[in-house]
Amino acid sequence: MTNQLSPSAVHELLYELCVDLGFCLPPHEQRRLREAPPADADEFTDAVFRAEGLDPNGEDGWLRPRVRDVVERHMRGE
Repeated sequence: MTNQLSPSAVHELLYELCVDLGFCLPPHEQRRLREAPPADADEFTDAVFRAEGLDPNGEDGWLRPRVRDVVERHMRGE
């Protein structure tokens, strides 16, 4: 089960993605995700990839599952 993320939870999630996986989104993209976070882990993961200028279904098959794992963990409140 996933939960809608609060702005502060989105901030923590994006911080972890930046530090651990190098997904350091521009401020306007961070603000957009904090203000209207996708409620689904897959949609949020796709939004992160698009904000980074990458195709969510692109060639990096190993990276998307890692990003999604972080998103899902935060959505579960862990």
